[in-house]
Order: sequence, then structure tokens, then C-alpha cells
Amino acid sequence: MTPASDDLFRSLADPTRRALFESLCRDGAQTVVALTAGAGVSQPAVSKHLKVLKAAGLVADRPDGRVVHYSARPQALVPLTDWTREMAGFW
Repeated sequence: MTPASDDLFRSLADPTRRALFESLCRDGAQTVVALTAGAGVSQPAVSKHLKVLKAAGLVADRPDGRVVHYSARPQALVPLTDWTREMAGFW
């Protein structure tokens, strides 16, 4: 596994980050305010989680004036799915 794959696993190991990523995949681009409404954690916590997801390449941001829209980058999961497919051969 590569360091990038390790970052993916680490990023998605947290249930709140997984939920945020799933929400962005399901519902499309959203602001921190919209994500906070459904996350059950504070806005600063959501922002910190988004920073981790962005660093792993799982989330992209698009500034729009004073608001930032976040969107999922599901193609970033390719190394994870490749590794899972490879490991499935041992099951």
C-alpha cells in the first residue's frame, strides 16, 4: 500500500468523516452550514473533518464569495477499491 492509500484509510476510519463523505456523494456539493445541520457535531468540527478529507483528496472545495461549497471526489477511492479487490483474492 502507498502512503496515499494509508491517508484514505485513515481519513475514512472516523465515522463522522465517513458520514460527511457519504452525504456529499449522495446529495452533491454542500456548504459547511448545510453539512453541520445533519452531522450532529459543531461547525468547527465539521470544518476540521473536511480539512482531513480534502488533504486525502476525497473532497474538493469551490469558493463562491464568502461561502465555500464542498463536493466529494469519489474517484479518489480507486486505490482503496483496487487494494480491496486485490485482497479479495485471499478470502
